[in-house]
Amino acid sequence: MEHRKHTILYIHGMGGGGDSRIPSILREHVNDGLGPDCAFCLDVVVRTYSFDPEVAWGQITSWIEELHPVLIAGESLGSLNAIRIKGLPHVLVSPSLNAPLYLGYLAPLTLVPGVTWIFDRIYRPKEGDRQKLHFTFGTLRKYLPLRKAALANSPAEGGRDSFFAFFGTRDHYRRSGIVSIRTYRKYFGDSYSIYDGTHFMEEEFVLSMLVPKIVQTVRQIELK
Repeated sequence: MEHRKHTILYIHGMGGGGDSRIPSILREHVNDGLGPDCAFCLDVVVRTYSFDPEVAWGQITSWIEELHPVLIAGESLGSLNAIRIKGLPHVLVSPSLNAPLYLGYLAPLTLVPGVTWIFDRIYRPKEGDRQKLHFTFGTLRKYLPLRKAALANSPAEGGRDSFFAFFGTRDHYRRSGIVSIRTYRKYFGDSYSIYDGTHFMEEEFVLSMLVPKIVQTVRQIELK
């Protein structure tokens, strides 16, 4: 039986990339429960993009044109770029809607000699196909406009796309407000679920919650 292949574009978080853990698990297991009679199969694509929001947006929009995805998944800080994409359903993992506020307000500090070097050392990503992080004033000041552009696509601001998010009970970023269910509800309502895990969704929840939600969303698209 020939299957229609639908592409899921996964927008990784800060310091993530083509070999990030969650999309790797998705790529391996997202088709496990579809069954032999399913008319479609899913392909999860994740690519490493620039830490500079303007450069990143150019890269991501070109991938949309190339891949024609049916669903956008976004993780952590990458959720802002995911939300900004219009006309597609979105599934988000630990969306860090307030991270751009912190990055934007920290931007002037990078003008102090040595501060950029310190940030680059503290937030050095893992080896491999990962986003290179460089905390300059020119880059960080672009995160506030990114947040504004993303939230302009939210239901609260008149956006018509569908959104669903997952939050962890033990997400340490919730203490600082970088990840905030309250902020999410303000813009996206009650379309979210909570799992008993950390910011970096554990494999058991990827398989038991994230995969079924993605498959369910694609099935709804198929029925239209």
